[in-house]
Amino acid sequence: MDVECYSGYTYAQEPRAFIWQGVRHVIKRIWRVWREPCGLYFMVETEGGLLCTLVYDEVQDLWRIEG
Repeated sequence: MDVECYSGYTYAQEPRAFIWQGVRHVIKRIWRVWREPCGLYFMVETEGGLLCTLVYDEVQDLWRIEG
């Protein structure tokens, strides 16, 4: 999965859009951000109303989607 994100002082600081199932989804709002042992979690809402969690696995340097 491809994720476009803002990277200021660190990589993957704030996701802005992602491509999932061949469709580009622009993130309208980030509802929650938290860290777990494997990496960063972002609960997001897209402009199209999709509510999901984007996960950045820092060890594998991979993004995945949940929900």
